[in-house]
Amino acid sequence: MPSLVESLKGKKRKHTIIFIGFTDEEAGEVGSNFYVKQLSKEQVANIRAMVNMDTLGLGPSEVWVSHADKNLTIAIGEVARALSLPVTAMNVDGVGSTDSEQFRNKKIPAITIHSLTSATLPVLHSPKDTISAMKLDDYYQSYQLIAGYISYLDATLPK
Repeated sequence: MPSLVESLKGKKRKHTIIFIGFTDEEAGEVGSNFYVKQLSKEQVANIRAMVNMDTLGLGPSEVWVSHADKNLTIAIGEVARALSLPVTAMNVDGVGSTDSEQFRNKKIPAITIHSLTSATLPVLHSPKDTISAMKLDDYYQSYQLIAGYISYLDATLPK
């Protein structure tokens, strides 16, 4: 996340971009739940999108489409095509939950970008869940995609 912040900070932005590392996702999205609950109605109304990054680097970028805002999903596909980067739909319903759910419950457009597939899911929360399980080329491509995507959203979403 620090590299992503660094890559985006050099250009004047139309929107305020906030990066948050939430705590205790596996314990019921404790951090994101707390964050969203303390938002005022005005703050909720001013949030244009929540881009959630969860379990990146086990493979190419995936989007949890069944839990994503339609327009955000279309936009990430456009960015991926423009940058010649891979992204596919991989719904992980029944696997668990993620921090974007708290935002979706408040009707805030949200999307979760991840790398879980039937092949990578067994790594999650297992003894194999170590840095050595990461595929650095896939992780870097996810980073490139997300940096381009956030820039695109900043330029195209209404103020």
